[in-house]
Amino acid sequence: MKSMTGYGRLWFLLLILAAGCTANHYRQSADKEVYGIVRQKSGLVQDMDPHFSIEQTNQTPLAGVGVSEQVQEFLGADADAERGARQLTLEDSLGIAVQYSRAYQTRKEQLYLSALSLTLVRHQFTPIFSSGATINYGGQTERAVTLGIDEVTGQPKVIVSDNLVEQQRVSGSANVGASWLIRGVGRISTSLTADFLRFVTGDPRVTTSSQLNATFLSPLLRDSGFKTQTEALLQAERSLLYDLREFTRFRKDFSVQIATAYYRVLGNRDSVRNSFLNLQSARKNAERSRALAQEGRFTQSDLGRLEQQELTTQGSWIGAVRDYRQSLDNFKVLIGLRLDEKIVLDDRELERLRIDHPTINVEESIQVALAARLDLLNTREQLDDSVRKVALAKNLLLPKVDAVASVTVNSDPNVTTGVPLPNLDRYSWNAGLNVDPGLDRVAERNAYRSTLISRNQAARAVVQKEDEISLQIRDSWRTLDQAKRSYEISAIGVKLAERRVEEQDLLAELGRAKALDQVDAQNSLIDSKNQLTQALVTHTIARLQFWNNMGILYIKENGQWEDIPNAKGN
Repeated sequence: MKSMTGYGRLWFLLLILAAGCTANHYRQSADKEVYGIVRQKSGLVQDMDPHFSIEQTNQTPLAGVGVSEQVQEFLGADADAERGARQLTLEDSLGIAVQYSRAYQTRKEQLYLSALSLTLVRHQFTPIFSSGATINYGGQTERAVTLGIDEVTGQPKVIVSDNLVEQQRVSGSANVGASWLIRGVGRISTSLTADFLRFVTGDPRVTTSSQLNATFLSPLLRDSGFKTQTEALLQAERSLLYDLREFTRFRKDFSVQIATAYYRVLGNRDSVRNSFLNLQSARKNAERSRALAQEGRFTQSDLGRLEQQELTTQGSWIGAVRDYRQSLDNFKVLIGLRLDEKIVLDDRELERLRIDHPTINVEESIQVALAARLDLLNTREQLDDSVRKVALAKNLLLPKVDAVASVTVNSDPNVTTGVPLPNLDRYSWNAGLNVDPGLDRVAERNAYRSTLISRNQAARAVVQKEDEISLQIRDSWRTLDQAKRSYEISAIGVKLAERRVEEQDLLAELGRAKALDQVDAQNSLIDSKNQLTQALVTHTIARLQFWNNMGILYIKENGQWEDIPNAKGN
């Protein structure tokens, strides 16, 4: 047992060290490598999040957000629900969404997993170490062997008895190995093994041995320089770059999505306000008409029409409140808040909106988009990937010719004490070629033909993407122009409707108003106001989407975009 003491101590120490590597250690190791890779490649992608992390904060989402104590009458019975609610600006909402949105967190984790996959592919091109050990204790029955004296010669002799005895022994082995795939050179593998055997009972023999082995393999024709593994590494590196660009584009889309939802909620809230004002006006008209009808100055038919209008506007107002509350709940889920959180969006954000129409024309916008869009850049570089894969598949059609060399150094078998190390004088070596002419190449042939088709598809995808982007820009421009014209028309419509309402109010005071004209004028005013707000919101969102489709909407860390005063300057 003494001969295994050195090995036992060594492996016991290795086991202790391995046990010290806790799960938390491996998690931190993965995070360190992944975040390092992301930082390294983020410089290649403009507007990538400079502080990318999938770690989530324990801070309350609404911490530091102001509280609203106002109660809006136009919300009716739902007004008290907003007392003490957190009042969110658009910037507050974007910041919360970036930190707490479930969709945003999932997208970040997808990028993390992509970088994590790259760490394994990179690892294949570094020295990879391995080790192992086994130890066994066992026994078997054997015929007893004793040492006696030959009566004739007087010399010692071995006497084999018919009795069976149990022979117990301890055996073990240990190995340490390393493998290194060197790009453009080949694969080098080394291993050091040691074996020992000791008989515990009977024969006290101890046998030990060790061996050092090294092997070199390098493909010369087919897969020369390990093209397959090298291509896998290159593709993994480029795929992460593509994912970084996709994540950056997702950040832009996400900010536009949050802004769209934010303004839609405010638009619905404004509709509630307008509907409430319409209801108040309808009630006033109905009350005034009832008084005139009692004096005989207003027909019962016209009175019935105004009373019906009062009921209709009340139903519209109730529906508008419902739509507003529903859109607010949807917004909470979108930015990652729980439904029981009390929030109210800042009406001042709607008041700040202005028609800021771009000065760049459609053709210029398309040229900017074709140069700046990250998804188009990915599509173009994926065409390069397909071209490389054609060359790789073509190489794999060649015969297989590998250069192979190995050397082995053994320990001295005559050394029976201690731990015998490999003796450099006891070596063997060989070198040669492994050749496979490749008589069956159907699979490789099919793979090569498939890569040719994939290359052609990738080329068409580039043209398709360029056309899709051009179509997006044209559609965005038309939407912008339509929203601008709708706003201008609605602004005129509001003024006309206000004059009509004033005229009908004056006629009503004189008892000369017609119910149909009053109802029509009031409905036109409310519709015009709603259309005006809708056109303003639509133009704002369309402008953001226009910049986004051009690829020049730049997002800050908190999700807020940078203003673009003049697109021609970009």
